[in-house]
Amino acid sequence: MAKNPILLLSYTTIIGLWIASQKISIPYVAHLLLLVTAILYAACHNSLALREEQAYARGEKPDDYEPPQDGEADSSEVAYETLKASDAAQFPILGSASLFGLYCAFKYFDKDTVNLIISVYFCFVGCAALTASFSPLIESLGSKKSFLSNKFSLKKKVNHPLPEAIGGKSPWDVGVDGNVADVIAFVASVAFCVAYFRSKHWTMNNVLGICFCLQGIERFSLGTYKIGAILLVGLFFYDIFWVFGTDVMVTVAKSLDGPIKILFPRSIIPDPTTGKLEMSLLGLGDIVIPGFFLALLLRFDAHNANVPCFPTDVHVSFPKPYFHSALVGYVIGLGVTLYVMIVFEAAQPALLYLVPACLGSSLACAFVRGQMKELFDYSEEEEENKEDDLKDDKAKKNE
Repeated sequence: MAKNPILLLSYTTIIGLWIASQKISIPYVAHLLLLVTAILYAACHNSLALREEQAYARGEKPDDYEPPQDGEADSSEVAYETLKASDAAQFPILGSASLFGLYCAFKYFDKDTVNLIISVYFCFVGCAALTASFSPLIESLGSKKSFLSNKFSLKKKVNHPLPEAIGGKSPWDVGVDGNVADVIAFVASVAFCVAYFRSKHWTMNNVLGICFCLQGIERFSLGTYKIGAILLVGLFFYDIFWVFGTDVMVTVAKSLDGPIKILFPRSIIPDPTTGKLEMSLLGLGDIVIPGFFLALLLRFDAHNANVPCFPTDVHVSFPKPYFHSALVGYVIGLGVTLYVMIVFEAAQPALLYLVPACLGSSLACAFVRGQMKELFDYSEEEEENKEDDLKDDKAKKNE
């Protein structure tokens, strides 16, 4: 099947902007809009692979499915995460607690020590994100039968004495499944994270931030449109309160020296007084959270177009009215955010503009196409989640 030229262009844009921004001054507004759009387009299309795992979760199997041999990983094992409605409703509360906790840490403890602890954590997490992002690229450099594709399994069952509520079922499956490309990517990722930890260079920060965005959006499902709407509306008020109501959000964003944001240099010439580049920033949450929603709409488009789940092809061509309308809405919302920020010279809660843009554009598309019911009925929830929701509903009715 032919490659999706826009998907390839998205990756080219991400790499090209990363390289060019170190050599030439790119207007930061154009830089931000182009980079974020490319990240969202690439990540959302890669999330189409979730449809295969969701099909496995429903008990479907491809025609050429072969049960795994002893010691081999089962390709039908579900690896994606699905959000529940209760989790979506609680997310702003948990996010607020985490944000305020960081604010207090920076206010009452040594800033350098807090950043050191957070940096170590992000280096470990970043290593996993980098490995997952670059392993497929390394594997693609060889043929299907090259040594890069040679698989291995290093797993062992370990019994534990902990209660099941704490430690889960015993024994634990400890170890990894992978191939030679995974090992090469992991070694390179460790070297990269060590270099980042020592230098904290903005270009390396952006590599980690971009990989976090790509991996997060690719591997996470909101479950349903309604759950996505609950999450977005909750974070809409969360963002407004912590940016306009207090100085907490801005203080944490400026104090935290880690890849929780993507940095955009306003000039490649350092400030003569500080010796540092003047930077604008965009928090990863303003990319990832709407990205979950856009990815869900893209998979809804694929569902409407009857795109087969087996085999997964992220380059497959099909009509994408919901994804395109929401992506355009997102870009317009982000543009409005930047405009207001520049005019008023003050930090803005991006979700204040992005949430109405994403929800409004998708609802408008459904209204025009006469598919409101189909949009609200579409579900990617696992059967276990659905059963839990039904139990919760029955419990509420009994009360």
